Amino acid sequence: MRTALTIPDDLYDRADEVARRRNKSCSDIVSEALRDYLARLAPEDITESMDRVLDEVGQAEDKFSAAAARRVLEGVEW
Repeated sequence: MRTALTIPDDLYDRADEVARRRNKSCSDIVSEALRDYLARLAPEDITESMDRVLDEVGQAEDKFSAAAARRVLEGVEW
């Protein structure tokens, strides 16, 4: 969808610089920022956001965190 938005010059300049560094368009950067903002406002989207981040950074095995979580959960009364 094509639309026109009015944003402060300094904000546009920052978005444009980030877009150039990441080889993306300014529209891509603004879309990503708006998507992230809306996701933070909607609690039901938290899991989806976390899944997206995990897809981007990967899921490395972390034995320390797994062991710590296990110890905490063992002490929780279900």
